[in-house]
Amino acid sequence: MSDLRSRIGGELAPTMRRFGSSVDLDQRLVEEDIAGSIAHATMLGEQGILEAEIAAALIGGLEKILEEWGAGSFTPGDEFEDVHMAVEARLLELIGPEGGALHTARSRNDQIATDLRLWMKRKLEELDSAVTALIEALLARVKADGHVLIPGFTHLQRGQPILLGHQLLAHAWGLTRDRERLAGARSRVDTCPLGSCAMAGTSFPIDRDRTASLLGFGSVMENAMDAVSARDHVIETVSSLAILAIHLSRMAEELVLWSSSEFELVELDAAYATSSSIMPQKRNPDAAELVRGHSGRSTGALMGLLILLKGLPSAYNRDLQEDRFHLYTAVDSTLICLEVLQGVYSTLRVNQDRYEGALVGDPSLATELADHLVSKGSPFRDAHDRVAHLVARLESERRGLHELSADEISALDPELGPAGLAGILDPREATNRKRSRGGSAPGELGRQIALLRKKLGSDPAGFI
Repeated sequence: MSDLRSRIGGELAPTMRRFGSSVDLDQRLVEEDIAGSIAHATMLGEQGILEAEIAAALIGGLEKILEEWGAGSFTPGDEFEDVHMAVEARLLELIGPEGGALHTARSRNDQIATDLRLWMKRKLEELDSAVTALIEALLARVKADGHVLIPGFTHLQRGQPILLGHQLLAHAWGLTRDRERLAGARSRVDTCPLGSCAMAGTSFPIDRDRTASLLGFGSVMENAMDAVSARDHVIETVSSLAILAIHLSRMAEELVLWSSSEFELVELDAAYATSSSIMPQKRNPDAAELVRGHSGRSTGALMGLLILLKGLPSAYNRDLQEDRFHLYTAVDSTLICLEVLQGVYSTLRVNQDRYEGALVGDPSLATELADHLVSKGSPFRDAHDRVAHLVARLESERRGLHELSADEISALDPELGPAGLAGILDPREATNRKRSRGGSAPGELGRQIALLRKKLGSDPAGFI
């Protein structure tokens, strides 16, 4: 803990010293804290609030501490209340009492708010790069296997034939919206609280625009009390990560299903699969299952933040020390999940012939038959009813739609004939007919790929 006990006196209980220390959490913020202090000292010197020699000594000492941190010789321990006090104590050791001048026109309240925003800006850029890499992996998989015919499922029941690329692009679009949410969060993180002090500002003639510029912030927070107490940017970021985690979990669940012996559509590379401790034949999709499990971390972090912040009065409260735990949990979990899934999709093996024959005459083509009757003048509900009754009867007789007799075909449409029915029930032709915007036809998939690559700023690539 710090030695700032002149008002209180006495010593903290050892348990309270351990309980109140945030140094373990703050280890991630050492570089940001030193950067903020260098910017602050620079501004104090430029404004004449500190003599140039003192400002230079502060900056030199802080740069030395940064070197020591990089070399591993500066390791703050829990004898300090937080990273700010650890850095200040080391600065006093290096340059003497003049190190105490660094805290002029500054509070630990605006320090931690600044440190956290700097760290978040960096991590949000890493997250954006990781999401982009996963989208690129999906697009590469669409290029390689997008033409593969599969059943599209609703309610986990076969709905209509689609191309694998159609389903993979659905995930790419969801991830694109995740990138937009993260970009929105970053725009609200990118505002500087430094110089707000405890909550009321300062009487010293500081230049907050200068420190914001030195630290690379886009703007300055306008209200000092809001600057030190606001954590909505943390909630927004973790909320965006929770949504992203749900998307990743759904993708992972799909991989678990597709890699099962019941689906037999994909196989995870050995680098992302494990075996059983007792069953020699097993090839477990652990990478996907762990991603699915990790989604609880980000959603839990969001709930923890909301509960932490919901009843706090204005300005800084010590409860806010806990916000980093939830933020770090969500960021760490999301980054590793993105990296793992990118690897899974990049190395995935697809059984390209799995459904090519299995979908011939499949009930999932019933909509095609109903649509044909509509094209001949039947109202859709009537066509739907006729085909539904037909499918129910064929199912009881264990026949497929492609096994209709000539009389049964004639009863549906006297002009259709067996050849016409075969064309309607061709699953690949069924996907080719879905040319509406957003449909599963190859041309539509190519159009979507071009749009996604434009958003990513990458070179366009053709489709199948």
